Amino acid sequence: MRGHLPDENPGFVGRRTELERISAALAEHRLVTVTGVGGVGKTRLALRAAHRAAGRFPDGAWWTDLTPLDGDRLLIALVADSVDLADHTPGMASTALCRRLAEDRLLLVLDSCEHLADPCARLVAELLAAAPGLTVLATSRRPLGVDGERTIALDPLPPAGRDALELLRRAAGEDFPAAGPAGEVCVRLEGIPLALELAAAQIRIQGVEAVRDQLGTRLDTPPDARFALLAHTERVWPSRHQTLRAAIGWSHELCTPLERLLWARLSVFRGPFDLASATAVCAGGPLTRTTLPEALDGLVRSSVVRPPDAAGRHRMLDTIRAYGATWLERTGETGTVADRHAGHFRSLARRADTAWLGARQLRWYRSVDAHHTDLRTALDRLLRTDPDAALDLVGSVAFAWSCRGRLREARDGLEQALLLSGARGRARARALWALGVTLVLQGESGPAQEVSERCAREARYTEYEEALEEGCADATAPGPYPRTGRPRPGDLTLDAAALAGLLALTTGRPMAAYVVVDHVLDAVPGGPADSAARLRCGLVRVFALTGLGRLAEARERALALRALCEELDEHWTRTALEYQLALTGLLEGEPAAAAGHARAMLEGTRRLGASLGVALGLDVLATALAAAGDGERAADVSGTGEAYWRSTGQPRRGLPGLRALREKYTDTARATIGEPAYEEIFLRALTGLPQDGLDRALRGSVQA
Repeated sequence: MRGHLPDENPGFVGRRTELERISAALAEHRLVTVTGVGGVGKTRLALRAAHRAAGRFPDGAWWTDLTPLDGDRLLIALVADSVDLADHTPGMASTALCRRLAEDRLLLVLDSCEHLADPCARLVAELLAAAPGLTVLATSRRPLGVDGERTIALDPLPPAGRDALELLRRAAGEDFPAAGPAGEVCVRLEGIPLALELAAAQIRIQGVEAVRDQLGTRLDTPPDARFALLAHTERVWPSRHQTLRAAIGWSHELCTPLERLLWARLSVFRGPFDLASATAVCAGGPLTRTTLPEALDGLVRSSVVRPPDAAGRHRMLDTIRAYGATWLERTGETGTVADRHAGHFRSLARRADTAWLGARQLRWYRSVDAHHTDLRTALDRLLRTDPDAALDLVGSVAFAWSCRGRLREARDGLEQALLLSGARGRARARALWALGVTLVLQGESGPAQEVSERCAREARYTEYEEALEEGCADATAPGPYPRTGRPRPGDLTLDAAALAGLLALTTGRPMAAYVVVDHVLDAVPGGPADSAARLRCGLVRVFALTGLGRLAEARERALALRALCEELDEHWTRTALEYQLALTGLLEGEPAAAAGHARAMLEGTRRLGASLGVALGLDVLATALAAAGDGERAADVSGTGEAYWRSTGQPRRGLPGLRALREKYTDTARATIGEPAYEEIFLRALTGLPQDGLDRALRGSVQA
């Protein structure tokens, strides 16, 4: 089935009437918003409703969790990512998303809109106008206010009903009788699901009678005296509903002092976190590296923090995180912990950049992806407090973001940091290089040219300054540098040349690409595996040789570089080399060899999660199959490729040499099996599941 929905919580209980109401509303209205106070179960209900309704939408149901966002700047990027749109387009932010959804019949779920209600309303209105087949299911503490919206208010579970008791039983792992302390707990907590889960955690520790008695003491006091807490915003703690506030405060009081401190400090994380990150950010004072793991275990036992997933990552519900943030503010540590969080993720970004070349590349690439939300949070913090550090952070991860298809986020972060930071040197040169690559991938050759020239100047400046500091520059010889003299070129010069060469390749100038990288590779001493920058220059030279028709030399250099990448366990360059070898095979009239290299490329791009790379690989594979006379498989792979191209938000692209070959052999395939048969297979692949099409392409089969 198309789409993506998280797995359902196995503890879902009741809500039969509400599910029927949502199901009926989705059949009649294009925007349905489930409203209710925090902790009432809006997310869980929407997820269950989306799973039930998914089969009615041919293009699937897609889930977007908006809780990680702190502001609306990345709203469209997050929604685009959730519907598998790896947006490579340079235009208006919402244009590609509207185009992606325009002809689809799908369900888009926007969870937790309340802190972005107005921006969400504007986006939803625009999407509904552009996509007639789109239906939106939203959760929010208040309606979005869009014309045609159907609002379904969600109340707590009936306190004296069987559903509230069943939820408490499941969460506590005990079979309580309907009459007795457990029933009293449900009534006292007014059937609020989150409050019942917190109580269940304490029941597992203390027993149901003790919990009943403690809640009686707590909830019988006046609301303002239930626990000491600074005033919260109406959005988080509605005045009409104080029971959940009291339940969370009661859970807080039952925590140990170290657990409370950790709860407050963990509120700085907006995404999942592991023990290592929690320790790096939250340790300090009495909360040491030794005591923190025990405190974290205590928060898990209390259901304040979710148990770790298969990757060892924890989560904190937004309502509970907001409570912790208030206590963090009360302790006066908000700025300190936020700075520590930003510093930790800046360090993670730098380690990932340093480890790009070698066996840890894939591990760090995936780590950057897994921590994306908190890297963005850290970047936003540093843009406000330390733009030079922000430049360093985004320059370290932007290339990985671009590889992953997050071109808008990479460009946005790089342009902001370059504007706000006045720092010169390596961080600026690296950021300019990453911005240039992003612009090339977006097809913006004019701006990319300007950035490429700035990158080259910054590289020369930086390497001269570094050489001068080391006493290695000739300060009297003339030259075009900030002071006189010749710098000692290094990795910054190599990357600037690789960017210039990449730009030349994509604009049909292979000779220019060859000249710039060949010159720099000769000028900078070292071997091909000495740095990622040198390897990138070697890759550009291979593609330039291919474009110049020097195929034997291109293949020889490509095979040597691929062997080196295999030795290093380097994935990104190896995948690009497989693409070049496939193209060379086509140009040399060896379609079987080309197909083998194309499949190797596809395996690599799938590991990297690079949708643009998958689209390029499917194009070269379809061309190879057509050249080999296998029209049916060529049509199937080409249809899948079109689906992946649409997921990038842009028309088919690729090196000029491949475009001509693809057109030639596609015409051959259409003639071989007949136009109607080709179109039928192509359209079936285009409208099917892209992942299934990719699996078929790698297996060498055709959709039945």
